[in-house]
Amino acid sequence: MRIIPHKNTLGLILMSLVLLACDSPVPISGKLKGNNKNNLKVYLIQPGSLQEVAATYFGKIIDSALVDPNGSFEFHNLPDSKEPVLLEIAVQQVGKAPGYLQTEDPENSNYMPIVWQGEALEITAHAEKFQKSFTIEKASEDNKQLLQLRDVKYEAFQTYLAGKEWNVKNGSQLLEKEHAILQYQEKLMQFANNSKSLLPAMVALRWVSPEKNYERVPEFLVNQCEKWKKEQPDHPWVKELCHAGDPANLPVLVGDEFSDFELSLVTKDTVALKNILGERLTIIDLWASWCAPCRKENRDVLVPLWNKYHDRGLQIIAYGLESDESIWKAAAERDGADKWIQASDLQGDDAPFLKRIRIRVIPANFILNEKGVVIAKNLHGEALKELVKEQILKE
Repeated sequence: MRIIPHKNTLGLILMSLVLLACDSPVPISGKLKGNNKNNLKVYLIQPGSLQEVAATYFGKIIDSALVDPNGSFEFHNLPDSKEPVLLEIAVQQVGKAPGYLQTEDPENSNYMPIVWQGEALEITAHAEKFQKSFTIEKASEDNKQLLQLRDVKYEAFQTYLAGKEWNVKNGSQLLEKEHAILQYQEKLMQFANNSKSLLPAMVALRWVSPEKNYERVPEFLVNQCEKWKKEQPDHPWVKELCHAGDPANLPVLVGDEFSDFELSLVTKDTVALKNILGERLTIIDLWASWCAPCRKENRDVLVPLWNKYHDRGLQIIAYGLESDESIWKAAAERDGADKWIQASDLQGDDAPFLKRIRIRVIPANFILNEKGVVIAKNLHGEALKELVKEQILKE
């Protein structure tokens, strides 16, 4: 027997369905505090690859919402995925480039990465200090990690970079600036190394260098690849990471044996690098006559080290990015750097030696033990002095 419901019953059912639809949670909603600007718009961005994370204009905008006078906004167009998805929420004035991410200053950064996994998210942030003030109601573990990472980045930025000024026009404080940047990066790298969640670790990796320049920290890429290919080998971002972290594409790593090269010396002779290694320690120094911090390092660091430790097993092999032989020789003599081995192919920035060790930026150095294994690199000033002293004097 078939029962036909009364028309009033049908009406109640339809009304209940409508109410249920209205009460269903909005996937992502939020409220901006301090909204003193009119025409603010919030964008939901999905990076399509690892290199698009924290990269201005590269991620795909999948939804947008005008911020109402009360500061509220909602997103409804979410990815159809059962797996965790990294998204970025960015705020921008209407009329300005929607995909712009302010990546340089955490104090005023206009975006925040989140992990979405099908759940409703409620967000609160200040319109002017979006990333710094960003919070999520009942955040998941991944989102808690991202908020923690945000705090790590902000604290490191305030400690090492905020308000700092270096005189880099003549190169006199270039190494000081590089050291400060490395200290900042080390905090983010430490977070990534300790993270047990892939997506927060990948955000940390990208925040280490939004410009995708890891020449000074290639070991970090290699270690991250080794870590995550064990945990999630099929994830496309892990595959992308491991391609970037292939040692064949990176500068010589700490722990590698430095390759044996035929070097063209200032004396016109050629010699195999392995035949001129120091008995205890060798510094491979990459420099140029036009490089102010290199010249300062020659005079203030390398000459004293040579004078003190050469007879105790220290060797210095310098390779110059030079094209003019007379200028190269004059600079070495003026600095006192003609005391140790000087080599160059006299091809300037197109130096074959730098290409083979995959280095583009100087000053740079590699410190080798007596077997030619790299034990440290890119140490300068007092840090280099201390390492040489420790290695030469150890039993």
